[in-house]
Amino acid sequence: MRLLRPLLHLLTGTVAALCAAVTSHAAPQLQVGYMPIMPDAQTFVIAEGLTRHNPLAQARLVMFQNGPEIVQALLSGQLDVAYVGSGPAMVARANGAEVRFVAGNAHGSAHVLALGNLAKYFTPGTTAAEAIARFTQEEGRKPRLTTFPIGSVPSASLQYWLRDQTKAGLDSVQIIYQGENQVVQSLLTGAVDGTLSPDPAADIVLARKPDAKIVDEVTHGAAGAGLLVREKLVQEQPELVRALVQAHYEASELLQKQPQKAAVAVQKHIGGGRLPIAVIHAALQRATFDADPRFLQRDTEALYAFQSSMGVFKKPLKVDDLFDTSFYDAVKGGQP
Repeated sequence: MRLLRPLLHLLTGTVAALCAAVTSHAAPQLQVGYMPIMPDAQTFVIAEGLTRHNPLAQARLVMFQNGPEIVQALLSGQLDVAYVGSGPAMVARANGAEVRFVAGNAHGSAHVLALGNLAKYFTPGTTAAEAIARFTQEEGRKPRLTTFPIGSVPSASLQYWLRDQTKAGLDSVQIIYQGENQVVQSLLTGAVDGTLSPDPAADIVLARKPDAKIVDEVTHGAAGAGLLVREKLVQEQPELVRALVQAHYEASELLQKQPQKAAVAVQKHIGGGRLPIAVIHAALQRATFDADPRFLQRDTEALYAFQSSMGVFKKPLKVDDLFDTSFYDAVKGGQP
């Protein structure tokens, strides 16, 4: 027995050392960035377990209030994956972040929402330029419009709309750049007169302010968002990236074909989980969810051309380099 004790201690220490070694070399937890907005709805559907595959089950989900914040997190190496708009993704890529879109989230037009004090000037047959000019003359000030920070898709879409619709462009209004929560609060308190921002902001305001209305739609520059991953993840864990795209595809199909089922999951992650389900339904009905990154790539190229004309990018960026369609093609090809 005396001879066995040293041997047992040796074996115990060896097993403990091996366990520590295995733990130290275990794959680090996946860091995933997202925003509480409708274009990131796939994230919520996957996280709530409504897809057959759930690669986010063990991931750490980190919420951000706007795309530029996600850019900073990508540049500092804090995120492996991001559900983010193409505008911030281009900024991240242009500043050295080796990232690729492997799937699309949602695409379509963006909506310009006006509160009652501004909406009343948007009458049938009145152009946006005329409505803004009348407001400025009669109210004695320029309209205050809120949107996401410079570099985001909504801010670019608003700039395009102003340049396209008004002769004075950006000078015809006062733009206030804010995060998602601040945009909604500014609208509800009447601190601003309108917005161009992602859903559910418009739906929240429309539900609480009967005199608010959507006064226009913007298709150019409304590039949408997608599933962005680090190239290092593509190279080192391609099966994980494929699993992310597989789940993304399944979530997109559910959102498009069974929005009422998906709405429950989306409701938990948007508006602090306090929004009426009817508001979520309305926002889902206006969106087009498609995991094909080619839709996002087409719109991103248009957005890049516009932002380049505005001097956003100091050096050329190849939009093609921001996309990897191979994972989506493999997933799509394996569907029944």
